[in-house]
Amino acid sequence: MFIGRERELSKLNKMYQSELFEFAVLYGRRRVGKTTLIREFMRDKDGIFYMSIEGTKRENLQGLSKAVLSKNELQQNTAQFRDFEDLLDYIDTLAKTGDRMIIAVDEYPYLAASYPSISSMIQSHIDNCWKDSKLFFILCGSSMSFMEEQVLGYKSPLYGRRTAQFKIHPFTFFETRKMLADFSEEEQAILYGATGGIPEYLSRVSVKKSVHENLIQLFFEESGRLFEEPINLMKQELKEPMSYHSIISAIASGASKVNEIATKTGLETSGCSNQLSSLIALGIVCKETPITESESSRKTLYRLADSMYVFWYRFVRPNISSISRGVGEQIYSSLVLPQLNDFMGEVFEEICQQYLFLPGIYETLPFFVGKVGYWWGNNPKKKCQEEIDLMSVYEDKVLIGECKWKNEKVGMSVIEKLLERGELFPYKEKNYIIFSKSGFSEEVMEYARVNENIRLVDFEKMCE
Repeated sequence: MFIGRERELSKLNKMYQSELFEFAVLYGRRRVGKTTLIREFMRDKDGIFYMSIEGTKRENLQGLSKAVLSKNELQQNTAQFRDFEDLLDYIDTLAKTGDRMIIAVDEYPYLAASYPSISSMIQSHIDNCWKDSKLFFILCGSSMSFMEEQVLGYKSPLYGRRTAQFKIHPFTFFETRKMLADFSEEEQAILYGATGGIPEYLSRVSVKKSVHENLIQLFFEESGRLFEEPINLMKQELKEPMSYHSIISAIASGASKVNEIATKTGLETSGCSNQLSSLIALGIVCKETPITESESSRKTLYRLADSMYVFWYRFVRPNISSISRGVGEQIYSSLVLPQLNDFMGEVFEEICQQYLFLPGIYETLPFFVGKVGYWWGNNPKKKCQEEIDLMSVYEDKVLIGECKWKNEKVGMSVIEKLLERGELFPYKEKNYIIFSKSGFSEEVMEYARVNENIRLVDFEKMCE
């Protein structure tokens, strides 16, 4: 059953109905559901689909030849075209028939690696033939840096030819819930956090098992689907992944500045910075500055962009040897369960940000909310560092938020601290929002009733 990707699928179908030449570029991290989206789009439509392989030019030519010739019953048994130029010439003849046809090449970076001239050749055929046809051409890839630089980048031969691009993201918590309907809201959030919202991982969750049994089976058994997943992903993306593992582990354990990461890993600061840039390009790490400052600010912190990586590097990697010896269930019970709420704190902050942009919620916000992020800085009165979980600024207005994933109700001390932090900023209009997993005390709810600039949102309400 196909779940999610309604916006992307709707856009692709509108493009298909245009009857014009279309060139769509899809990219995103592995396992995020790109291929599933393409196949769903192509279902019941005339098209050719080819999954490139990490092999030689000859192997990819043979595979793509077979896919293209499968449309011609008279030529199905032809071994392959002599070269890619012949193959693209044949696609020219298909384009000239005037019929709507989709040609989708998945994992395009593998094809381009096996034959680097292919992008220039495709560009020539787009310019000289396909752009005046009804061909719907799709290139898809998991190597985000390659797709952004070698397909979409201005130095690419294909630059300016695409008619649409789709960066396929992991599911949000609210999209994830559709795949986890048999679990409680809290269990859905935990499974979302542990899997990072990756559809392929979510598809491995068994409704016949509890949330804890699923996590043990996925991560804490040697045969588990996610037991070595980050290791395998890193091997596919990086030539020498070992130092990268150390950097990610350092961030997962709380290091957030370059010097802290370098100290924990034993790497030189310069080398550490270069490797962080590579991890950012892969979408594993994100670089953040306080939302009130420019991106060039020196007040920079590094976070893991994927909560599955946080979970794995925090709980699985330090215990791989023990899990391999068959005591994963004990490790989960004694080490993971006591820290699960702490792990979920940052996940909940992301869920709260997603909530603000839900249809029906966004238009109720006190002002146009664009960028939402974090803030940290000095409190000159108390002479200490302060942090704000969620914040957005628009002209002279600010929204300041607190996100509490705790088993007790939020009390007045949280409101008092939030208002105190609001005094650090000069904005004329200050709005506050507090999210709570377990609800609010009567005193807090009464305070919010008489102060219109404070909004309370409990997790149950978020999931309605």
